[in-house]
Amino acid sequence: MKRIATTALTLAAALAPAAALAHPGHGDDSFAAGVIHPLTGADHIAAMLLVGLGAAIFLKRDGWMLPVAFLAALALGFSTFALIPSTLAEAGIIASVIALGVATAFQAKAPAPIALLLVALFGYAHGAAHGIEAPQGTTPALFAGGFLAASAALHLGGYVLARTLPVSALRLIGVGSAGFGLALAALT
Repeated sequence: MKRIATTALTLAAALAPAAALAHPGHGDDSFAAGVIHPLTGADHIAAMLLVGLGAAIFLKRDGWMLPVAFLAALALGFSTFALIPSTLAEAGIIASVIALGVATAFQAKAPAPIALLLVALFGYAHGAAHGIEAPQGTTPALFAGGFLAASAALHLGGYVLARTLPVSALRLIGVGSAGFGLALAALT
């Protein structure tokens, strides 16, 4: 396990400079630009996939609540981004990748209210970052709809992964994600 963790951390550190927190996909305020935006940031992809994994692993029957909480908070963060400094939003994104990665690696169980609160806080941070990076056009609702749709698709992808991969692979995904988050924290 130590060798796997070392490999995952090394890989995360090597990829981190190319996966800067600010990323493309917000050139205009269209639905398509909103869809592309979360798909071009490794930090966003990791967190959203991990939420889907958590929905399948931790809450089982009520797992749908995690993605719903994340998406609702994502929309709220997008619409109220001016209330949170960009540095705090970015710190929340990094914290989400680390915390969700650790939870996946250790198959941690938390009471549903605590899991929902944490996922909602992480969703808010991601939404605020999207709001900060969003184009300042005349139709922000189209952009928001696009990134919400892409986020939901990533949640579903994580759910499917959790239902098809063995636990050892899920743990490796968690270790790699936490390592990636730590590498991002070290670079900022």
